Amino acid sequence: MIVLAISTLVFLVVLYFYLTRNFNYWQKREIPIADGVLPGFGHMKDILLLKSTISETLRKIYKENKNRSMVGIYSMSTPSLLILEPELVKTVLQTKFVNFHENYLKTDPKLDPLLSNNPFFTYGEKWQTGRKRLTYAFSNVRLKILFETVKQVCLKLEEYMDNKIGKAGRAEFLFNRLFAQFTAQVVSTVGFGIDGLCFDDNEKESLFEMGNVFVKPSTFNHLLFNLVFLIPTIGKLCQSKFLPQNIDHFFRTMVRDVLHQRRKQGIRGNDFLQLMVDLEKMEGEEFEMDVIASHAVSFFIDGYTTSSYTLSFVVFHLANNPEVQKKLREEVVSVINKYNGELTFEGIKDMTYLEKVIMESMRVTPSLGFLYKVCTEDTELAGSDGLVCHVKAGTPIMISVRGLHEDARYWENPEEFDPDRFSADRKHSINRFTYIPFGEGPRMCVGMRMALLQIKMCLITIMRKYSVELSPKTRLPLKLTASSFLDSPEGGLWGFFRPL
Repeated sequence: MIVLAISTLVFLVVLYFYLTRNFNYWQKREIPIADGVLPGFGHMKDILLLKSTISETLRKIYKENKNRSMVGIYSMSTPSLLILEPELVKTVLQTKFVNFHENYLKTDPKLDPLLSNNPFFTYGEKWQTGRKRLTYAFSNVRLKILFETVKQVCLKLEEYMDNKIGKAGRAEFLFNRLFAQFTAQVVSTVGFGIDGLCFDDNEKESLFEMGNVFVKPSTFNHLLFNLVFLIPTIGKLCQSKFLPQNIDHFFRTMVRDVLHQRRKQGIRGNDFLQLMVDLEKMEGEEFEMDVIASHAVSFFIDGYTTSSYTLSFVVFHLANNPEVQKKLREEVVSVINKYNGELTFEGIKDMTYLEKVIMESMRVTPSLGFLYKVCTEDTELAGSDGLVCHVKAGTPIMISVRGLHEDARYWENPEEFDPDRFSADRKHSINRFTYIPFGEGPRMCVGMRMALLQIKMCLITIMRKYSVELSPKTRLPLKLTASSFLDSPEGGLWGFFRPL
């Protein structure tokens, strides 16, 4: 018994020192450490126990240390740096981009070959080539071509909502589901030239249902994701895939079939894959099937997930702020009347208040509340408070998007939903790096224009025909669920739509 007790004690002592082996890392560099560090967990205990999201944890640390330019934290036992002031955010995302050009999240090309070609995960020449192609696909000229296709999806959305409302005079919708159906249908038609069947509630093989399986929050999936995200070694040991096999197979098969029609049979489409075929001819070479399938997956993930989350939050804020909803509807109706009752590409540009509403919603409730970079080359970060950090290559760098968006030093009455803070006479005073819903610098979201186009067209469709109010099912104040990578409200967002 004595030997067992001594052995147990020695084991616990060794384990403690192993788990805390890096816990003097920031002291040595004279960088302040956030409160609440625990052996083995670092500052991530509540994330692993699913009591908090990564976004919420970083937001809390930001608020507790906002008078500092930077603060050291521990992602489990890995020393990480949370930068707090806008000038340092600018340094990491733009000025010294070459030193911080990698995102923290990695994929294994053998396990996730399609995701590994996504510009979010690629670097160097591969990243530059992929981004160049996607930038071409989402240029203003190309978006104008895709506009008519999105317009047809808006008509399907309207028909779907009318059928749900029927003669009852109103119908209750789960915003998260409704707008995921819309964005999934946009992705299927605008992206791939196929009918995703997303407004058919009885269709179990629709692109919406497929996407729902991929992004639907679940305790087990999120726990596994957190473990892989915070401890990448676990992902390698478990051979963990981010992209389910059935989705991988679907995109490979779909892209192969569509490209065969476009390349060999000369059939043209008005979609993203057609732009890839046209780009092949411009560059004088046939792209690898995996590369195009990877771009298709990127289009799907970016267009389906973040856009549907953003739409849900925008409509929630409109329902919660009737005066804003009224003002937006007046603008929508006025501009559409100006263009003879038609929704036009040019008319969307005239809807300046619509732009403000979306921007303010993304400030108050960004779909992704944090950015996670990696230092790729030793460099120095100097804060305005005199703190200087010699950052070693491999050090994770964290940015709290929500913390910056809610900081009263940069935003007047930040808790209020006020679209006019983005008006022409006020937005010039906004520090560019205190507002980063799409990121910033060379790695800024390449699909931003396409995302905003479908978000605007969906909101215009709704505002011109329906009013919206919150349902008692929506839990207020909003609490972000701890089982979702993106910031998702617990219990969902529910509301009633009424025809005008």
